[in-house]
Amino acid sequence: MTHCSSQCACRQSADPAVPPLPAGEIDALLERLVARWHVVDPGHNATELEARICDLHKFNFQLWHEEDIARSPEVTDARIAEVKRNIDRFNQARNDAIEKVDDWLVSELARRGIEAIPDAAAATETPGSAIDRISILELRRFHMREQIDRADATQEHREKAATRMAVLDAQRGHLVAALDRLLAEIFQGQRPLRVFRMMKMYNDPTMNPYLYKARGQAAA
Repeated sequence: MTHCSSQCACRQSADPAVPPLPAGEIDALLERLVARWHVVDPGHNATELEARICDLHKFNFQLWHEEDIARSPEVTDARIAEVKRNIDRFNQARNDAIEKVDDWLVSELARRGIEAIPDAAAATETPGSAIDRISILELRRFHMREQIDRADATQEHREKAATRMAVLDAQRGHLVAALDRLLAEIFQGQRPLRVFRMMKMYNDPTMNPYLYKARGQAAA
């Protein structure tokens, strides 16, 4: 397993307005984990905020590769059905993990006694959602780099991949800067942090009509 906690530790700053992790360190952790998890099974021994970030990244990693399998023309219908169920399960876990990142930050703000100034406007995206986007971006960057390095591909293909990689690199810079700014504003009390509850219904046997009608369940 990757010992990510030894590489990217949440620091207790003397200044309560300093976020627990800089966005650049979060991104570097996600980049390392993508490379590592292509060699060993995804896992970690992190704690606190890092653990929640690593969990979120793991579910995105698993989703990415299940999606690849689903698009293979050689996969049997039975395997497709299995993959679809895995995708549903990992996607639910991913959404839960986003909320857990934000829940940890809300608890940390309370522990530090930080409250947003009255009438402060909330951002349209939470830190958990932004980290989710960076997680997916690092997966894209890893696999785009594979295309750049493909020995069996044409030069044109490799150049096309390199052009796309430059765009991904720019997007990474923008996302990391935006997350840093968002975390700074939240921990300085300039913005409130409200956890965005996604309320996914398709995996809930009491809310998905195809599930509760099939089982003859009444609403609780």
